Amino acid sequence: MTSQDDLFHPVIELPEPTRRARYDRLVGLDETKLRLRKEAALLADPRRLQSWAAEHHGGHIAALTLFEDRAPLFVFAGDVGSGKSALAESFGCELADWLDLPVYLYRLKLATRGSGLVGEMTSLIGDAFTHMHTVGKRASGPGGARSVQILVVDEADALTQSREAQQMHHEDRAGVDAFLAGIDSLAGARLPVVVVLCTNRVGAIDPAVMRRAAATFTFARPDDEQRHSVLTQALDGLSIRPETVRKVVELTGPTEDRPGYTFSDITQRLVPAAVFRAFPDRPVTDEDLVALAEELKPTPVFAEER
Repeated sequence: MTSQDDLFHPVIELPEPTRRARYDRLVGLDETKLRLRKEAALLADPRRLQSWAAEHHGGHIAALTLFEDRAPLFVFAGDVGSGKSALAESFGCELADWLDLPVYLYRLKLATRGSGLVGEMTSLIGDAFTHMHTVGKRASGPGGARSVQILVVDEADALTQSREAQQMHHEDRAGVDAFLAGIDSLAGARLPVVVVLCTNRVGAIDPAVMRRAAATFTFARPDDEQRHSVLTQALDGLSIRPETVRKVVELTGPTEDRPGYTFSDITQRLVPAAVFRAFPDRPVTDEDLVALAEELKPTPVFAEER
């Protein structure tokens, strides 16, 4: 069997300061965060749903049977820079607090796709799910989950591309079949394992994968309110006037000939550029921010192709 180091990036125990800060910076996603926390908690530890039914409805209810065979799979779909990967790798921090359990973050290496040799990708994907089964069983006990494992698959369309694509290689089709088998093996297993697929090309993912998803979360570019929140947080301590923030919110919004800024355009390009413009000789000014907001172009919309 393939070693853990060959399958995954280094495993990270959550909560962890860097990803906690990353989670907190994702403003304007409160509804998504709340729904994700609930969905993940129920998939990771189904006994909590039974406890809820006993407390609030006096015992077992028919609706609980609908949850028994759900696959522990989420799809995060959205444009580049919309925050999906950042949330996928950080929501475990809040989940750990809510469940009062350690959460372990596994990130599948893209190398898991293999080199194209017959049977290689199928074997690698199978090994990855076998490993998640093993750690999930170790984390399970009579009293419920002792920890939760989150497996994040970034650029998931590279691994789960629709088998309807005419140009698709036989080995890629076999890889999708192996992924589906892995997800099906987790459905109903009642293991504290959650799989998250992140993609810019949700239309390219195999329909059978999408049908198995317990939930699909769609990430869009931030609206005016969200951009205002991101800017206010990122500019804290720089003494930027409120009217300047409002002007930058306007400048970073969509126009007839271009899209609006993404979250990462603001936090990784605009605000850092203002700091670098002023460093090391002077403070950041309102004029810096306005000039850069007029100058910088937002990340182009990802053109989805099938």
